[in-house]
Amino acid sequence: MMAARKTTKRKTARKSASRTASTARRKRGSKTTSKRWSQRVTKESDALDLKAGVFKQTSAKKIAASLKASAEHSERRKSGAYRSALSMLTFYINRAGKTLPKTERSRLERAKVELRHQFGRD
Repeated sequence: MMAARKTTKRKTARKSASRTASTARRKRGSKTTSKRWSQRVTKESDALDLKAGVFKQTSAKKIAASLKASAEHSERRKSGAYRSALSMLTFYINRAGKTLPKTERSRLERAKVELRHQFGRD
């Protein structure tokens, strides 16, 4: 009877140690995966082909014009040009979250309005 108890305790200890190790691996892996996920979507998604640095431009009109041109010329998009351009802009704003400075956020929100205007969707 004593031997059975020792075996049970030993198995439990091994299980908890292996669970801790796998949990640590999972947590470590998910952190790097989440950072790369949005970058991969921006580069490889079927939404549209973007020019480098499009969201870093200083003018809302330039951002909207670049998104419009990219959306109209892209062959990888699944929906209409306006919808693809607007969704990519919204995606960028949402992924930046709280780290996006207010000035940049307001410029990107103005780019949304300008994008609507350029596509004639006022």
